[in-house]
Amino acid sequence: MKTRIAAVALVAAASLALSACAPSDSEPTVTGPGVTSPSDAELLESMTWHIDDNGLPALAFDVPAQVSGTAARFLTDGSGAAIEEGMLITVDYQAYQGSTGEVLYSTYEVGAGETITYGPDTMDTVLYDVLAGKHVGAELIYAFPDFQSGDALFLAVTVTSGTEVLERAAGEEVEPIAGLPVVTRDGSGKPSVSFEGATESAELVAQPVIQGEGDLVEVGDSVTVHYTGWLWDGEQFDSSWDRGAPATFRLADGALIDGWVQGLAGQAVGSQVLLVVPSDLGYGDAGTGSIPGGATLVFVVDILAAS
Repeated sequence: MKTRIAAVALVAAASLALSACAPSDSEPTVTGPGVTSPSDAELLESMTWHIDDNGLPALAFDVPAQVSGTAARFLTDGSGAAIEEGMLITVDYQAYQGSTGEVLYSTYEVGAGETITYGPDTMDTVLYDVLAGKHVGAELIYAFPDFQSGDALFLAVTVTSGTEVLERAAGEEVEPIAGLPVVTRDGSGKPSVSFEGATESAELVAQPVIQGEGDLVEVGDSVTVHYTGWLWDGEQFDSSWDRGAPATFRLADGALIDGWVQGLAGQAVGSQVLLVVPSDLGYGDAGTGSIPGGATLVFVVDILAAS
């Protein structure tokens, strides 16, 4: 039960990652799909935000507590950067079970906040609308029903960072390295590769073809990227460019193939990186989907943001 609800909280935080705030003496802002029950607004208004014995934002409320739909109450705005369209937002929160008041999940405990791109198509629209014009550091209460358990979750949310997301790699062009696939780009920045004269490598290759000037990516970061992947025979098997939107991943073992984790760690935001990934750092002898077992993979990755 605890594990399942915590997983729900984790997913919800990804869709809420837009937390800003209004003055605490303002009318509570509560929205959701369709018509929100006035009782939900009254419930959130009755809750108390405080700092617990561990120095973390916490909620106090009477149990059992339930909401009929998604609801939010802003408490205070932050003094950090303005939250803008396309920005990568990170939130930290503690999630409470409505029936017991128990903390079910805490990003502070696991040491990693939840990250999402601020935009109407990438997050919960309730939070998108209410975060417009707000700033990093904003605090709010966010709640939603867990229809599987019949319970509700209440989150004490703080927007902890906001990172600008590049549209494409930006930096100094790097001279091609002999024996590696050659990368070219169209006017939008979408890459292509030529394998003529390239030598297949049994070792990982992580070669910037555009050298960015941003912060260095670290293992554990949430990274936003544009990428395209090919088999060594030149067949393309995946591309965020073709989907029309960048992708955000946690750069961590188990979340991505080893070739990505090892190859992107230490690279600068703004870089475009050519990855040649041998099968033992990719999908191994089993392969996956259209990728056959034992395949060497080639990726061109634009690192657009990291946090």
